[in-house]
Amino acid sequence: MASSARLRKRHWGVLASFVLGVVLPILVVGWYLWTKAADQYASTVAFSVRTEENNSALELLGGITSLSGSSSSDTDILFEYLQSQKLVSDMDAAVNLRAIWSKPLDQDPYFAFDPAGSIEDLVAHWDRMVDIYYDDGAGLIEVRARAFTAKDAQLISSTLFGQSSAMINDLSAIAREDAIGYARQDLEAAQDQLKTAREAVTLFRNANQLVDPSVDLQTQAGLLGTLEGQLADALIEFDLLRLSTRSDDPRITQAERRIDVIQDRINAERRKLGLAGGTAEGDDVYANLFGEYERLVVDREFAEASYTAARASYESAQAEARRQSRYLAAYVKPTLAESARFPERGVLLGLAALLILLVWGTIVLVIYALKDRR
Repeated sequence: MASSARLRKRHWGVLASFVLGVVLPILVVGWYLWTKAADQYASTVAFSVRTEENNSALELLGGITSLSGSSSSDTDILFEYLQSQKLVSDMDAAVNLRAIWSKPLDQDPYFAFDPAGSIEDLVAHWDRMVDIYYDDGAGLIEVRARAFTAKDAQLISSTLFGQSSAMINDLSAIAREDAIGYARQDLEAAQDQLKTAREAVTLFRNANQLVDPSVDLQTQAGLLGTLEGQLADALIEFDLLRLSTRSDDPRITQAERRIDVIQDRINAERRKLGLAGGTAEGDDVYANLFGEYERLVVDREFAEASYTAARASYESAQAEARRQSRYLAAYVKPTLAESARFPERGVLLGLAALLILLVWGTIVLVIYALKDRR
């Protein structure tokens, strides 16, 4: 028959290691948690990013729709910002996180923060003391900030909400500036184009001493028509004289001279209008002046139309930017704790006991495995 089991030397060694390696550390952890660890108060704030977009009349009628988009939502950006060094630095400057979290340093060096630590140490402590929960499906963010007094915890959560609101406002300002930036550039370019076109028309009028060549052209055309009418009358009168008088009649010679003078004047006026070969001495023909003026006027009218369109686009962009506004909506305002619920001593003790037991068990198994291989 097999002999009865009895404790051997190695069994006593395992038992002693269990007491020293498991029981004693657990007791030390429990002693620290219940006698040294300072009470922590939690303040919760929850919010979401809201965007108000009022559709314009054109959009309601199925007209213009927005073609712009973003690769990430404002809530995603805010979630990353809440974990950034920039926020921690701003929060420290606003409420002095180092002083708040270092109050029980002499009593509780583990959970308290050493104020001599670097900004990286402060960010690491931020991750320990501030819990951030993000529901990306609903776009909701909940933040639980802890401190060693209820007022400090509420101060941290309320200041965090203010900093987050400021960041969202900055995003809105950037988006608004992006929305109207290109429209403003187009408007400025159209203004410069219109200014140049109007200056060109003014220079043309000053150089040629003409307000509107079309008016002078009509006057010249009317004068030419009058001369041609007078020429027709003179020709008729000349024909009548030839039929009714002798060829040496002085009136015939006078009529011929009158016809020549009128003809010369008609030719001169026609040259001014560009209706005959050559140009008038000292002046451009009216046809060339009128063509240049029409080109300048067309350029000016096109610049005015471009300016009107650019102005309308700029005002539309401004109105669109005003209609689309972002703001941070808190559905849970910063709370004020009435009792200290942290640190969760029972949970921490259980986790510490589990970890210590796993480490001890692993070490014992490794030692026995090494002995069995000998």
